[in-house]
Amino acid sequence: MSAPTAPVSAPVTRPAASLWKVSAARSVLETKQFFREKGQVIFTFAMPLLMLTLLASIFKQRIGDSGVDAQQIYVTGMLGVGVMSTSFQSMVLQVVGERSNGTLKRLRLTPLPKSAYFAGKIAVVLVSSLGQAAVLLGLGTAFFGLHLPTDPARWATFAWVYLLGIVSCTLLGLAYSSVVSVQSAGAMVFLPVIVLQFISGVFVPFNDLPGPLRTISSFFPMKWICQGMRSVFLPDTFQPYEPGHTWGHGQTALALGAFAVVGLIVCLKTFRWKTRNDG
Repeated sequence: MSAPTAPVSAPVTRPAASLWKVSAARSVLETKQFFREKGQVIFTFAMPLLMLTLLASIFKQRIGDSGVDAQQIYVTGMLGVGVMSTSFQSMVLQVVGERSNGTLKRLRLTPLPKSAYFAGKIAVVLVSSLGQAAVLLGLGTAFFGLHLPTDPARWATFAWVYLLGIVSCTLLGLAYSSVVSVQSAGAMVFLPVIVLQFISGVFVPFNDLPGPLRTISSFFPMKWICQGMRSVFLPDTFQPYEPGHTWGHGQTALALGAFAVVGLIVCLKTFRWKTRNDG
């Protein structure tokens, strides 16, 4: 007589309310952990401020007859860099470190679902990047001639560009963390981010870049985030210097939304709680 087989347990399903509660709790925990790391906080806020101060203090030339100078472009560009650095860049380094030191392995033994972990990462990025953006905008308006918009529609544009940028870059960072090791993470993160800054309209008007570089940059979120930020904080007289001589809000929303969907799909399929050496 064959031994009785153990019953197969059904997959655990969570009510939507319970999942939201777990995600909210994880978000609060991730945010507290971020602000406890003083070095990470200082780097997150100080680096874009230092770059903006240096660039805007050195380069002040007027861009054609647009009424916009290089300083204002640097402010909007650094807002895009800030989104990329707090979400994609920091996320890859943080998750790779957590995977390497066993934090993710221990979390895997808890009832925490992947979706709640992802939500916590997006929440901490959103909080830290909004604080960074507020400081950048304050510096830009105080010293570099940036004028905050009074039109509510422009602030609505800022909201959806920022939210889509944060979600897409965070999810892409989570996905990218699965293909880098703790030893190579620094080089594999900083190098592409630095290159993207030069080809995404951060330092020079986007249309002044060579055509092949403009094409390459369109396959990455930073170009679209920077374009969206320029549409919020620069006057409409700058539109002739944009692709298609327009702000291209529809294309920006479509591109960032697509990056978010792709990032989520890749995350769900490739995210690992353990290192490759752990099996």
